[in-house]
Amino acid sequence: MVEIKKIVYPIDFTENSEKVLPYVKLMVEKLGADLDIVHVVKSAEEFAGYEMGAALYTTWEKELTEGAQKAMERFVEEHMSDMKNVGTSVLLGDPVEEIVDYAKKNNIGLIVIGTHGRKGLERILFGSVAEGVVKNAPCPVLSVNPFRLPS
Repeated sequence: MVEIKKIVYPIDFTENSEKVLPYVKLMVEKLGADLDIVHVVKSAEEFAGYEMGAALYTTWEKELTEGAQKAMERFVEEHMSDMKNVGTSVLLGDPVEEIVDYAKKNNIGLIVIGTHGRKGLERILFGSVAEGVVKNAPCPVLSVNPFRLPS
């Protein structure tokens, strides 16, 4: 028998994070699972070719991480107040690698991820996080296209 005790929901704080949320809540409720919400801040290493001092990189990462933590708190307060057992994490690094590593290290049984956070040129430049997670995840992944949801 398959038993899923923990679900992870990676978010990017776009409106798409809110659109996918009903599916996340449904899975948590139906499976009786705990929920972890994660956001990944790209590390300064991603921008290694740019001319910036080391101190600026450090300050930049710190500010981005602190801002993401505040956005996470706001997201949970606004959208998850009706739920119990919700954990949050702000991670630093490559989004695909961090989400996959998080799932491995935390015995995640299911990842629920939106398929569209970025559009157009940004998607081409940064690639699809959802696609990378689906290909590399240690557990099943439910991918939800926020633009194809019933109204």
